[in-house]
Amino acid sequence: MPEQCWMLMSDLLARDGLRFGPLGENWTHICVDMQRMFAEPTDWQTPWMNRVMPQVVRLVEVSPDRTVFTRFVPPLTADQMTGAWWRYYVRWHRMTRSELDPGLVQLTRDLVRFTPPARVVDKTVYSPWHGTSLQMGLSRLKIDTLIVSGAETEVCVLATVLGAIDRGYRTIIATDAICSSADATHDAMLTIYHGRFGMQVETATVDEIIDAIR
Repeated sequence: MPEQCWMLMSDLLARDGLRFGPLGENWTHICVDMQRMFAEPTDWQTPWMNRVMPQVVRLVEVSPDRTVFTRFVPPLTADQMTGAWWRYYVRWHRMTRSELDPGLVQLTRDLVRFTPPARVVDKTVYSPWHGTSLQMGLSRLKIDTLIVSGAETEVCVLATVLGAIDRGYRTIIATDAICSSADATHDAMLTIYHGRFGMQVETATVDEIIDAIR
């Protein structure tokens, strides 16, 4: 019997969808780094960001006041950073704010219109949990569930998801509202969410999430 139960659980965890029941009232949508510098021709362009943009917009439109946009803000120069981040920005110096058009750090034109009421949280590293007010704001609102969209699947989205897991949030990834610049690692990351984080992460389409909210 225990083996049969485990097989049933394994089958459940391999599925997409909201496996752990309906959404409660205390949810927030975190939209990760949907910025012009990733959508437009730059050294960091994510080619299929524009392809998922309509799904991201649909998710935001459900409740803009429940949306938090994160923005990845590069330093002015590499010398403002230390260690591996210094080396990183020496390599990507054209993406530092001293060389980059400042408008490219902003949210895309499709999304900036939602602020306010949507909040914006700026960060200087991949994780939005480090050195920001994100956790304080979520705690104040007694949030227990996070819906995650944005870019990139295996970088800043991953950092957002891992931080949410560490803090015990119910974490739902909108599979058709995330994107990457590399198909292979995007697909591999979704496999890892199923195989290694199945008890802590749910993967669902925007349609499924919106239906659950309504």
